[in-house]
Amino acid sequence: MAIDAHVEALANGVKSWNQWRARHRRIEPDLSFTALPVEDLENADLHDANLRSVVAPGLRLRGANLSGASLIDTVLNDSDLDQANLSHAFLFKTDLSQCTLRGADLTSVHGEWVKLDGADLEGAHIKDAWLEWVDLSGASLRGADLAGSDLTCARMIGTNLSGSVLTGAKVYGVSPWSVKLEGAEQRNLVITKDGEPAITVDDLELAHFLYQMLKYDKVRRVLDTITSKAVLMLGRFTPKRKQVLDRIRDRLREEGYSPIVFDFAVPADRDITETVTTLARMSRFIVADLTDPASIPKELEAIAPRVAVPVQPLIQGNDRPYSMFKDYWKYPWVLEPKRYRNPATLMANFNATVTEAAEAKAAELSR
Repeated sequence: MAIDAHVEALANGVKSWNQWRARHRRIEPDLSFTALPVEDLENADLHDANLRSVVAPGLRLRGANLSGASLIDTVLNDSDLDQANLSHAFLFKTDLSQCTLRGADLTSVHGEWVKLDGADLEGAHIKDAWLEWVDLSGASLRGADLAGSDLTCARMIGTNLSGSVLTGAKVYGVSPWSVKLEGAEQRNLVITKDGEPAITVDDLELAHFLYQMLKYDKVRRVLDTITSKAVLMLGRFTPKRKQVLDRIRDRLREEGYSPIVFDFAVPADRDITETVTTLARMSRFIVADLTDPASIPKELEAIAPRVAVPVQPLIQGNDRPYSMFKDYWKYPWVLEPKRYRNPATLMANFNATVTEAAEAKAAELSR
């Protein structure tokens, strides 16, 4: 709870308060669980103060020093925090909705996170603010203006940025996971750190991925592997048919490919068309077993018209391709079906049956 002597010192005004702070530098003021006795704390020295659960909407804190202060569960909505120093402050679940924080300093000290996780910053004005190493996990920044802010190394896990303005923000090292970005303005995000040639993109999630791809050889090698060696396998995964597909998969591995087997439940929030076309775009070519088809017609319907990736159909014995399959031959990347008598003959003639025509078509499409 608040200490009466501290509250009384603050009630005498900012000038008197700052003088008291200068004389008592080792004291950490306790102003918690109270309504502050003043409305104007411009340039007040509140560093390391305990302001937990203070209710002070509309407070004037322009230029105040709140570094290291504890503002957990504090209500400061509609307050003026322009140019305030909030470095190393504890702001968990703080209500900063509709606040102005233009040019405010929320950077960390000694590389530790500035805790804004769970905070309410809805509609806040945070233009050109310093937000390096800020933890915004679970925070709401709906409609907030973050244009030009420095978000270097900010943590954003489950952060709500819907309708926010991020234009021109520095996002080097940002960790965006499950962020909400519906309606957000994301133009000219700077993905490189200070001192490097500026590279800008227009999507926060793309920024994180693109920088990793540009800077790290391992990531580039993975991407090269995906685009040059990945093979998407489509077929019917009944026990009998899966044995054949497993043999094809194993042989593709022996040939140096990275098979992707489409044998999983489609996520509830994603249409099957989006899932299968995404996998197709990542692939060098596609192997589609038309023997006793089930979901194959649906999958090829999603892929063939949209993705120019070679499709090598296979069919066993005397089976005939399903009737609608001939409609896909108008696409030059859908190859003529290769017939095989049984799994043993397929393995014996694997390259001629599975990979040669697909590789030739992939090279042709690449040219």
